[in-house]
Amino acid sequence: MPYSTRNGVRIHYETSGEGPPLVFVHANPFDRRLWLHQVARFSAFYKVIAMDLRGYGFSDKPEAAFTLSDMTADVLGVCADEGVTQAIFAGCSVGSGICMQIGLDHPQMAQAVVLVGGSSRGPRNVDELVKGFETPDLAGYLMSLMRRYVAPGFADTPRGRWTLNLFVERAGDLSAKSIAQIFRARGSFDMSGRLSGLKPPALVVNGEHDGSLPAGQETASLIPGARHVVIPNAGHACCIEDPEAFDRAVIEFLAAHGLWTGPGMAP
Repeated sequence: MPYSTRNGVRIHYETSGEGPPLVFVHANPFDRRLWLHQVARFSAFYKVIAMDLRGYGFSDKPEAAFTLSDMTADVLGVCADEGVTQAIFAGCSVGSGICMQIGLDHPQMAQAVVLVGGSSRGPRNVDELVKGFETPDLAGYLMSLMRRYVAPGFADTPRGRWTLNLFVERAGDLSAKSIAQIFRARGSFDMSGRLSGLKPPALVVNGEHDGSLPAGQETASLIPGARHVVIPNAGHACCIEDPEAFDRAVIEFLAAHGLWTGPGMAP
């Protein structure tokens, strides 16, 4: 089980496949398995790296305050350990913020960025979100958050129940204080004023029912040449709700920039 410790925190990650690097960075309150469908699909053509952010999965769960830049350094540490000097970075929610920061501060590393949710400002209701972690029922609160991040009805389908339950079945191993720090780190970091200088090609993806849709539209409008795709009948976590439509959008974007290494165009 590989770990990176370059930033002083143990970050668990998994690699699959061979080829150009494709790095997936998950959202709150999920873990690396948010990208399970994409790992299965894209690892046939890329070296796919999916990690547990600090606070999740098998990674360390620090409870002292940290910043989004610290979390970005965690991701870059994994890349360094794997010898990755250039990659496609795809992130959802807080993960999209990390990928956005990499694209802005380390443009030489990012061949392209895929920003799911795509807010450049972070959540505005951070205090409300953090207060929820005071409940003794962490699993129940995480499930309530995830139900808000998917389209109405998805969580009550057999596939939706199975998928969301993946992320709460080991809630006893998580730290509410550490997860709350992630929300604080993202909520205090605004990159909107810098987006006109984002150099890598950018794809912003939102679900039709994504509460971040207005923020994603704003982000796409501020990045020169950015492509914006809305996935019908999906929410914030559109990559697990409709993986076929999500993957198609990513493949078309990569193909448009000469970065798709798979056969043909149709997913």
